[in-house]
Amino acid sequence: MDTVIRENREEYMRSLRKWLRETENNAPEEMSRFFEERLEGYEEHMSLWEKAYERFAELLPASCREILDLGCGTGLEIGEIWKRDPGVAVTGIDLCRSMLDRLQKKYGQGPLTVICGDYLKCDLGRDRWDAVISFESLHHFLPGQKLLLYRRIWESLRDGGEFLLGDYIACCPQEEELLREACLKKRERFQIPEDEYVHFDIPLTEEHEIRLLNQVGFFEVSVTDSIEGATILRAERRRR
Repeated sequence: MDTVIRENREEYMRSLRKWLRETENNAPEEMSRFFEERLEGYEEHMSLWEKAYERFAELLPASCREILDLGCGTGLEIGEIWKRDPGVAVTGIDLCRSMLDRLQKKYGQGPLTVICGDYLKCDLGRDRWDAVISFESLHHFLPGQKLLLYRRIWESLRDGGEFLLGDYIACCPQEEELLREACLKKRERFQIPEDEYVHFDIPLTEEHEIRLLNQVGFFEVSVTDSIEGATILRAERRRR
């Protein structure tokens, strides 16, 4: 089994290096513009993770009454949460206004609040949420940015609250380093300001993701599932 995994990983890394060579002259797109231009096909594309959205809803504690969703998009995970409990109040933050408009059109009658903004900068509150969730969004950010965000997420949760992260996780340190280096080179080549977000994947390994979460104080960080390439991590804020 170990040999098969290693061979698959090596093949994947060869394919990734080939793709990076073929696209090295392509400038990465600005984040909100990327999603704005793909709005019409977004939900069909994301339907790959239908089972992961369902799993997200299953993992939330039954006592959850208020949830913060970071990078909520059109609310595919929110729909699954409300199938189980339509009374849960959800606040969603996203950079893309058209995504939020689609979300409100779908679920405007539900207990929903939307914020068009940058969740790396928005006030997340303190001792505010029973759960914070994020699906396929945080793999676009550097470790330093994620560390600051995880600290703010920890502070925003009530005691015993949970952070659920479903995301693209690097298969190995080599993938993590390769993609980060490629992203930094593109930023330099195309003179992209440091404060501009671009749609380019720079995932961390599972080990590094867990290390960041532990570093800010999360307790019992665990990997619960891997569904169609989306790894789900569950982290608890320890009770005082």
